[in-house]
Amino acid sequence: MKKVAILQSNYVPWKGYFDLMRAVDEFVLYDEVQYTKNDWRNRNRIKTQAGIQWLSIPVRQDWLEQKISETRIADPRWAVRHWRTISNNYARARYFQQYATVVEAWFRQAGEFEFLSDINAFFIRSICAALSIATSVTSSREYALEGDRVARLINICRQANADVYLSGPAARGYLDEARFAEAGIGVEWMRYDGYPEYPQLFPPFEHGVSILDLLLNVGPDHAAFMQERRC
Repeated sequence: MKKVAILQSNYVPWKGYFDLMRAVDEFVLYDEVQYTKNDWRNRNRIKTQAGIQWLSIPVRQDWLEQKISETRIADPRWAVRHWRTISNNYARARYFQQYATVVEAWFRQAGEFEFLSDINAFFIRSICAALSIATSVTSSREYALEGDRVARLINICRQANADVYLSGPAARGYLDEARFAEAGIGVEWMRYDGYPEYPQLFPPFEHGVSILDLLLNVGPDHAAFMQERRC
């Protein structure tokens, strides 16, 4: 039974994103869709002494229907600024010293990319390696995309020889399970409830932050605070 998930790339995503990846055999980065402002594509959140802070990659949106994969970086200095902010706020995290060299190298390399999709894919693959997630990560560019929103997902699943499509809960409003059933593909739903809290700087505790928060605070113990499967 091959399970597939299909999702837009996010910038240094939260832990739930990686739990979804861990639960499938193939994870398709779905960046051949319209880029949306004020979303997770180019930004995410970290904890600071002053509260939650957004880290946003400056991008150029040259036309309304611009795809995520077509979105270019507006200022290459973003990576230096983001790493400086992270290092300033997580210097006292228990595992900062253990991971700082690796994470800083990620930002240094990511700062050389021209397109947002390449940055996100690089971070996602690098973080998967750090979390020992062996799921195959592919791109929607590798598939023929036809039809409406649901048809495209079904077509990707067919081409990927998927038996089951695992979806995040946000898609319940539009995803037609009957159409998947007609195509011989089962649908399962990911759940993000029940996460345990972990030792986190700057209370109160917040789940909805970048995975970097978990990695720098608990290091090798990250698996104890994630969910291999919640569906």
